[in-house]
Amino acid sequence: MQIKLLVEGGDMKPGPALSQKLGPLGVNINQVIQKINEATKDFKGIKVPVELEIDSSTKEFEVNVFSPPVSELIKKELGIEKGSGIQKKFQQANASIEQMISIAKTKFPNLLCKDLKSAVKTVVGTCMSLGVLIESKSAKEVEQDIEEGKYDKEINEEITETPAEKKEELDKYFSEIKKEQDRIIQQEKAVQEAKEEKEAKKDENESK
Repeated sequence: MQIKLLVEGGDMKPGPALSQKLGPLGVNINQVIQKINEATKDFKGIKVPVELEIDSSTKEFEVNVFSPPVSELIKKELGIEKGSGIQKKFQQANASIEQMISIAKTKFPNLLCKDLKSAVKTVVGTCMSLGVLIESKSAKEVEQDIEEGKYDKEINEEITETPAEKKEELDKYFSEIKKEQDRIIQQEKAVQEAKEEKEAKKDENESK
C-alpha cells in the first residue's frame, strides 16, 4: 500500500492526520516518523514530498523521498518563510539569476524540462506567485530576458555563485523597496485603526 505525505524536513511530528492514515494499518507510527526524519534531515526547514510503501501483511515499510517543490527551494534559498499573498503590491525578496540557476540545477531531474534554460524559466515563473524579484526586476521581465538570451552565458556555464558586489546591490535595492512597503503598511494600519475608532464611537453614541 502507498501513502503520500508532505512533511517538514527532518522535523516530522506525530499528529491526528498521520494516525488516521497509519493507525488502521497497524504500523508503528514512531518508527515511521523516525525513519522519515532520518531520510529528510538534509531538507531542514523545507516541506518535502514523501511516499510510504507499506506491506500490510508484514507491517514493514519503505520511505521514498522526493525533491521538494520549487516554491520550497526558493523560500529556503532566499530565507523567506512564505510568499507574498499580495505579490502585486508587496515583494518578499530580490534574488539573483545565479540563485535561480542553482535551484533549477537542484530540481532539474524532477522537472519536465528539455534543458537547464527551460528549468530556470520554470523556477523564475514560480517567483511570480511568491512575490520575489529577480535582478531587481519582476519575474515576468526576467522570463522575457531569458527568452531573449540575456542570461545564456550564466546558464550555459551553470554559474550558481552570486558575486558579492552584485549581492550587495540587490540587497540595497530591496531594502529601499521594503522601506516603502513598510511605510504603506503603517499607513494602511493607521487608516484602519482610525476607521475602527470612528465606528466604535458611533456605536457608543447610538447606544446612549
